[in-house]
Amino acid sequence: MDYEDVVTTRRSIHEYSDEEVPRETLEEIFRQARFAPSSFNLQPWEFLVVRDDERLATLAEVANGQEHVEQASATVVVLGNLDPSAHAEPVFEDWLRKGYIPDEETKGYLIDTVEGLSELPEAERRVWTNRSTALAAQQFMTAAWNEGVATLPMEGFDDDALVEAFDIDDGYEPVMLIAVGYPAEDADEPEAERKFRRPVEEIVHYETFEPVEETTLAADEGREAAPPADD
Repeated sequence: MDYEDVVTTRRSIHEYSDEEVPRETLEEIFRQARFAPSSFNLQPWEFLVVRDDERLATLAEVANGQEHVEQASATVVVLGNLDPSAHAEPVFEDWLRKGYIPDEETKGYLIDTVEGLSELPEAERRVWTNRSTALAAQQFMTAAWNEGVATLPMEGFDDDALVEAFDIDDGYEPVMLIAVGYPAEDADEPEAERKFRRPVEEIVHYETFEPVEETTLAADEGREAAPPADD
């Protein structure tokens, strides 16, 4: 698929076939997902792939019984590292080696800066890791659909219970769950008419921000935004 096809036909799929997504396909999806941007290129994301039936049942339990967790071929637990400095050394060494920064002194300054971020209160570090990790999660879902694999992002889980049930190390934030699998034959989302999306002219603001007070259905939801009139 070309890029526009990928982003406009991707849907959140709620019904999955029994066909298993091969590990090599998952690996290719993760290979593409790792190119997501992140703060300082620190890549705080980790992914726990759950495929075993018993472990999926456990995951479903901590996810408030969401049936999609068990119906999919796999469910991915998206985790964010709360320590911004965790991967700073190799990241900035790479910057130095490739000429993105001029010298060791600059590298040291960057490491010190990131280590300073690591001293922030946990609430601020949670915001930091959620921002970057969510970018990788979105890229994962887009890459999956490019491989013909459907996904469903999920909230609604007990963070503490998930961490305990899967023995996740301290310092990692469960950001979201993503069900992964091939759509069931009766999963009509990809073929169905696209659900409403707010038009560009309603969500984009130039120079000043004036929120839209009321959203209305556009006459043609697929229409392109009209170009701005010349002054």
